[in-house]
Parts: sequence; structure tokens; C-alpha cells
Amino acid sequence: MPPFSWVVLLGLPLIGTAAVAQPEVSSSVPGSRRIELSPEGTGTISEIMISPGLSTMLLFDSELQRESIELEGRQRFSLVDVGQATLRLMPTTSAIPGERFKLMVRFRDGAAPSTAVFLLKVHPAKAEATIEVYREQRTIETYQQEIRDARVEIFRCKEELARMVSDHGAPSGLTGILINDGLNPDGVAGQVLTRSVAMTVTRALKPTTIYSYRSSKMTAVDVRIEVETGTLPWRAEGATLKGRSGEELKILRVWQAKPILPGGPEGRVIVEAEAPAAEVHGPFSLKLWEADGPRSITLGNVTFP
Repeated sequence: MPPFSWVVLLGLPLIGTAAVAQPEVSSSVPGSRRIELSPEGTGTISEIMISPGLSTMLLFDSELQRESIELEGRQRFSLVDVGQATLRLMPTTSAIPGERFKLMVRFRDGAAPSTAVFLLKVHPAKAEATIEVYREQRTIETYQQEIRDARVEIFRCKEELARMVSDHGAPSGLTGILINDGLNPDGVAGQVLTRSVAMTVTRALKPTTIYSYRSSKMTAVDVRIEVETGTLPWRAEGATLKGRSGEELKILRVWQAKPILPGGPEGRVIVEAEAPAAEVHGPFSLKLWEADGPRSITLGNVTFP
């Protein structure tokens, strides 16, 4: 057998891209135990029981780097025999029951996992005779593809961030609406809906005034709401605007300055959405709901100018 060198680690943890053991399944050799290695690892290391004077054989499904085996406490083993895909160990009588030694092996093919780590635990008499070790391999090419995919996603995120920064840097108010073509020559049209909408509300919520607005690109529903005394404060978490045939307008934002307090002044919730086609005025159904509770508001027959 070709000579090989040993690296003896005394008290130092084994580091690197070592694979750790997966849940064990049935082995192909009667009486042996099977260990499967994941490319990414799971955070646990398989223990292997060894005993003084008794042999333990590890059978691998891949060729080992025979010269790169690392064994902690090498002087406590009377036999360390490394083959092309096997490793046979026998501790000396100086090995103390309960003592543990770390073992790391490296694989020759370059696929992941490139290394595997085991914990050898000394038992007075119950050595495991045969251990089968299998790898769930990943090639270098799969990692390279993963890196390429990640770069594409990073580039997409950078573009999105640049767009958001650009939008944030745009003027606000009427100037911002004008430079984004948000107005047509007729400006923003509005109407009062308080008397015409149909309301379905849960207990303790009372919409008092409702307005709707429309520009060339956006619509908005402005709702004033009171919360009954003796209940919890209410804040709108989300909203939908649906037409009679089930089509939904894309909600752009749900704005509310602060929670509406019970028995206090009315609060204001503004739901902004993309405008439907110019000839479509409604009716739509607006639903508002809170984040951590059952209370909601549904307003039917919502139209836009």
C-alpha cells in the first residue's frame, strides 16, 4: 500500500467544508450501519462506536485522498489502514471509554461534499464492525450555476432599488403628479359616495363619509371611520377593489396615519389603486380589514367619476 502522511490534531476542531451525516437508512451489508452525507450538511456529526482491540471498518462509495486523512489522537490507535475507498481503525488499550476522537476524510473526485467528519466514541466492548458511507454528491458545475442564478437575482434587485430611489427622488405634490402624467386636462375628478354605497361592517366600525377620486392613471377611495367606545383601536391592514365580474383593480397603497381610537375622532383611510379603463366607472366593491382581528368594512356600489 502506498505510504501516506497523517495529520494529528490534539484538541483542535476539524474545520472546512465538511459534510455532516444525514438520517441513517438501511445498509447493503448485513449487520452494518449506513450513513448518508449531504452536500450542505445538517449541523450534526455521526458518532461511530469503537472499542480497544476491536476493528471498525468504514466503507465509502467514493475514492479517498489517502494522504489527507486527519485523525485526532492518532497515537491512541494501533491500526489505521487506509485503502482506496476504505478505512479500518482499531484503538489501543490506552483509549479510555467515553473518550471521543474526531476523524475527517477527504474525497478525491472534487464533488461536494469534498470532506466528511465523524466522531469516534470509545466503548469498552461494543465496537461497530462495519459502517457504509454514501454521499449525495453535487458537482462543481451545479454550484457554478447557482452562483450565476444568484448574480442574475442580485442584478434584478439592484435595478429595482435604482428604480425605487429614482421614484423617491421625484418631486412630490402636484409637480410629481404632472411629471408622471398623472393628470389629464380635466385634472382630478371627485364625488361624494356616502349616500349611494351599500355598507357591510362588523360591530364597532362606522364609516361616516366616503369620497372617490379619479385621475388619468389612478383612483382613490377616501373613507372616514369611527370606532365604537369600549372596543379596540382599528387600523386597516389591506384592501381589495373588485368589479361585478370579479376583476380586481391593483391596489397601490392603503394609507392611514394612525390607528383609530374607540370613542375618539373619526380616522381617515385612503385606498389608492390603478385606474380602470376610461369608460369603466364601476360599480366596485371595496373591502378593508385589520391585521390581527376579525373586524372589516365592505362598501358596495363604489363608483369613480
